[in-house]
Amino acid sequence: MTSTYITIGDLAGKRVLVTGGSTGIGAAVVIGLVKQGAQVVVHYNASRDEATRLREFAPAQIHLLQGDMGTPGVAKGIVDEAATLMGGLDGLINNAGAMLGRVPTTEASLDHVERVINLNATSVWQASVAAHRHLKAAGGGFIINTSSIAARNGGGNGAVLYASAKSFVSNLTRGQAKEFIGDKIRVNAVAPGVIQTAFHDRDTPAPLLALQRATIPMGRLGLPEECVGAYLFLASEALSGYITGQIIEINGGQLMP
Repeated sequence: MTSTYITIGDLAGKRVLVTGGSTGIGAAVVIGLVKQGAQVVVHYNASRDEATRLREFAPAQIHLLQGDMGTPGVAKGIVDEAATLMGGLDGLINNAGAMLGRVPTTEASLDHVERVINLNATSVWQASVAAHRHLKAAGGGFIINTSSIAARNGGGNGAVLYASAKSFVSNLTRGQAKEFIGDKIRVNAVAPGVIQTAFHDRDTPAPLLALQRATIPMGRLGLPEECVGAYLFLASEALSGYITGQIIEINGGQLMP
């Protein structure tokens, strides 16, 4: 899908870290930010080749950092290093996350639960707290978290732990919006529905994906590029300066809260 972007003037020159930014929704958001003139640090874990190819799109604007967000403490280091690379930070997009396989709660080991929570929940808290200091020093900024439709509906088969972690992200968004606004930091989230990415290629069997598609009024899966506008909108002070603590649902009508 080819996307056409309007110019959002106040995003030019912004210094933004996108975690999980090498593939899928994250990569689409990186391209959207770069097209607006932003400087972007792309965090990745295992997708080195994809991150390298993404940087070739705009080598003067894109920097790369590698790290496993599922390891406690790594998120803080990534944020601090990103701020050093760009000479400060104006925005953080917490997008890193994964289901780590479909495992029913009755069959999940404690190790599996901890891995899911560390990657999808703990890292978001750690990155946001680390970013707070840099954003405050910049005079304010934004944090945008990637939640999920699963945060509201409990997740599909074997995805309850992932859904629970995303529910944490949604409530962290609301709570930190209240905590951080005194420092002129807006905190919001985007909650994608079923988006056509490697996430589902890896963890959602075709019959289950077909069942999920059947519940979408638009009759199709979303594309990563169709999520970008919400992130750019929330990043722009000019467009969303009076918006904080909100979650934008992008799901083709699958859930209408």
